[in-house]
Amino acid sequence: MKETQNKPLIDVRGLSVHFGSVSNPVRAVDGVDFQIFPGEIVALVGESGSGKSISALSLAKLVPEPAARIVGGSVRFQCLEKNSQPSCNDFQSVEVLELKSSELRKLRGARIAYIFQEPATSLNPVFTVGWQIGEALRLHRKGINVKEETGKLLADVGLPDPARAAEAYPHELSGGMQQRAMIAMALACNPDLLVADEPTTALDVTVQKQILDLLVELRKTRGLSILLITHNLGIVANVADRVYVMNSGKIVESGETKTVLRTPQHDYTKKLLKAVPRLHP
Repeated sequence: MKETQNKPLIDVRGLSVHFGSVSNPVRAVDGVDFQIFPGEIVALVGESGSGKSISALSLAKLVPEPAARIVGGSVRFQCLEKNSQPSCNDFQSVEVLELKSSELRKLRGARIAYIFQEPATSLNPVFTVGWQIGEALRLHRKGINVKEETGKLLADVGLPDPARAAEAYPHELSGGMQQRAMIAMALACNPDLLVADEPTTALDVTVQKQILDLLVELRKTRGLSILLITHNLGIVANVADRVYVMNSGKIVESGETKTVLRTPQHDYTKKLLKAVPRLHP
């Protein structure tokens, strides 16, 4: 946490991402600053199109080129010492935006992992769940027993019959089970940062809570830092330590979650709070 670790795991300064022509660009992300410290759950909130996902993809230089261009800023990644590959010597403290393709392949998945909001479209329908999780293991953790580790990962994310789930194709699993499989895939290489991009959007309310509880538990047991991207401030209130509010490509408000939600300063944050459904006045 911030109190015990002075250096941020991810330090983003002045990040700018443009779409369209150079002469008349669409400023999807416009000079964004934010930090994530070891062991934190940080929420990036805002309505659709505010720039949340593009900001998150930029952390591992995954923006869809050439449609999008990172035109400025810095994404500084501070590696934590772990007994996993790749070696922290490769990424003691690096500027992600300056890494070559070969270096980015070592960073992605192994140090910064992603889970997305539509597991049914993120999972490949023609391969079993176990094979897809094993692909990350074979790439980044050579020499381990892939089948055994895959079963352990599926058990860690709460699937009741890991062996059966590993042999299943994505369409044979429910939405909640698919999302748990995606989380297992993201955890395969023991990353430092897990980016959860609207991880509960396609799920019913009961399963949403189960997935969020799982993420909180993984933070405790694995020491993960988590960047949670959402438009739902109800979710943020329950799980996030700090929150950044994003609108039109800019961070308009940030702070400790309780402070921001109880005493919002920006009009946009106040409007987001008013949009939260309530059962009674």
